[in-house]
Amino acid sequence: MTATETGARTRQDGCPGTRKVHLAADGAIGRLRFPGGLLPAPGFAVLADLAENFGDGDIHFTSRGNVQIRGIHHVGAFADAAEEGKLVPSPAHDRVRNIIQSPLSGRVGGKADVNDLVAAFDTALIVQPDLASLPGRTLIAFDDGRGDVLGERPDFGVVAHDEDKFELILGGETSGLIISRGDVVDALIATALIWNQTRDTAWRVAEAGAAEKLRAAVADELGSRAELTDPTPAESFDATAGLSKQIGWIDQPDGRVSLAAGLRFGVLPARLARAIAHTQVPVHITPWYSLILHDLEEEVAEQVVKVMAPNGLIFDRKSTWLRVTACTGRPGCPKSLADTRGDASHAIAQGRLPEGRIHFSGCERRCGKPKGGYIDYLATGDGEYEVTSVD
Repeated sequence: MTATETGARTRQDGCPGTRKVHLAADGAIGRLRFPGGLLPAPGFAVLADLAENFGDGDIHFTSRGNVQIRGIHHVGAFADAAEEGKLVPSPAHDRVRNIIQSPLSGRVGGKADVNDLVAAFDTALIVQPDLASLPGRTLIAFDDGRGDVLGERPDFGVVAHDEDKFELILGGETSGLIISRGDVVDALIATALIWNQTRDTAWRVAEAGAAEKLRAAVADELGSRAELTDPTPAESFDATAGLSKQIGWIDQPDGRVSLAAGLRFGVLPARLARAIAHTQVPVHITPWYSLILHDLEEEVAEQVVKVMAPNGLIFDRKSTWLRVTACTGRPGCPKSLADTRGDASHAIAQGRLPEGRIHFSGCERRCGKPKGGYIDYLATGDGEYEVTSVD
């Protein structure tokens, strides 16, 4: 049994923030977190400034709906600028606000609107001093019932049964612990506190085998406000509700439009970020290396597609680029044995990749690998890969 299977970590988690950065071959990496992935369009101008003034000129999306700036050589100035741009409301909690949500919630589909719950939870989180020490790997999710972010196997969170009834997620699975909408924030803060107090050196709930203990402790904390039932079967949720169904033109019931766009390897150039800023609409960054612009008038949405599609935003859900991911690879990562993104791009251009989700990894860490099944391209040397299927 490995250390991660038992939860016995021998090192601190190295997830970067704005001041505690990760040092890579191409400079420091700073990470910015937006609860639920929500960032009003003007915030993209701030990101563009950070990328151009301190980084490599690009904004890099992560598999947790966060963004990174790479190639930073003046960390203090970068962190100061991020805080001045109002992107870091609590420096002490900078690394722990890993909160994802169903990005179309409240606009299209779903069983409940979770937007206000995400905002309320984040507010409650950053006033808890004891939660500033949560691991940077801990992931919290608000699923509106469609199953899209439940599929990301969060450490804890909720999935909606209806507008007022939610089920606690623990260790990436439903728990059978049912709570009302009014108790969601209290229940998740209690879960976070209990997890942080009992996790020892573990980073993730599933690897620590803590889900059952957390369930009992949270149920005890909530008392009569919680109902214990059998966990909802995984088959009750749509495992394909994420990226594959959230790309392109999406009509909202109010007559406006949401536009969902993918990015090649999750990279958004600063010039495109500035164009997004001009739309002046709410934008969700998703855990699938994509973004969704909401509440666009139809004629504006048409112009966005016309201008941004030729410049790199992907609105075609059949595009091969949406099912191929890759770690940073060479030259940015010294551990990589290959230029993973260059090799993946060449393979796409040649049309010689198999069907299904594919991930190129430069080493056995497989950073950024998809959740669920995929075809694994693991570098064994420069331009050489071992190909296997992962269930």
